[in-house]
Amino acid sequence: MEALIFYAFGALALVAAVAVVVQRSPIGSAFALILTLCSLSAIFGLLGSPFIAVLQIAVYAGAIMVLFIFVLMLLNVRREEEWAGTRKAVRMVAIVLGLFFVLQMGAVLSRQDLRPAAAPADHSTLAMAHVLFSTQYLYAFEATSVLILAALVGAIVLARKEPS
Repeated sequence: MEALIFYAFGALALVAAVAVVVQRSPIGSAFALILTLCSLSAIFGLLGSPFIAVLQIAVYAGAIMVLFIFVLMLLNVRREEEWAGTRKAVRMVAIVLGLFFVLQMGAVLSRQDLRPAAAPADHSTLAMAHVLFSTQYLYAFEATSVLILAALVGAIVLARKEPS
């Protein structure tokens, strides 16, 4: 039964992630991303990591997505408009980059050992914080925060209206 629930939440996460990209409405994409993050939280909970599951909801689906939705509503972003004449070119570039990404993932996965690693013995919050903030994942954590900040600044710059 647990495996069935796991696969159901995995499928829901994949469908919601595709909806994030396919949506033309920015608010619809944000809500689809919230659904993706909640599905991932359920998967973390099923895998025996309740701390990460709660963090997924509280930090990402809660705080960061509320901030994104606030910025989208503040900037009054409308539906995506069609670009005249460049639609085919953009579609071809997207297809080429998508195929390149799939080939890269295949190459990486063919060289990886896909057996699950042994779980660490200490599942405490202190051990998780030590791994996340001071050793193994510090640079990834900091890069993610800079990326989110750059995305917010870029959204504000792109949505700024020219003075008339």
